Amino acid sequence: MSTTDAVAPEESVTTDEEASADEDLGDDADIASAEDATDRWSAVRDLPPSAKLVAKVLDYNDTLTQSQLAEETLLPPRTVRYALSRLEDEGVVDSRFSFTDARKRLYTLSV
Repeated sequence: MSTTDAVAPEESVTTDEEASADEDLGDDADIASAEDATDRWSAVRDLPPSAKLVAKVLDYNDTLTQSQLAEETLLPPRTVRYALSRLEDEGVVDSRFSFTDARKRLYTLSV
């Protein structure tokens, strides 16, 4: 006698329906989070690859300076400067002066 024979058919139907209802809720949540993610990155989508990379690195790290971004992305400082200016033009990145060193600016992702 197998384990499926031991369970009454009515019980297995109920659990299948509950399982499919739970899966439907999970799918809706996944779709909603995917839509939020695409809306979040829509301003970055048409930018150059270097700007996308800088935005993603800022997404993983809260606040970085330009030199830290160049170090993390392995991009030349000039390319990072260009990427940051494009991201600032799109309103995706916020910058502020560093309190510890006024010569440096700190960049954070605003989307």
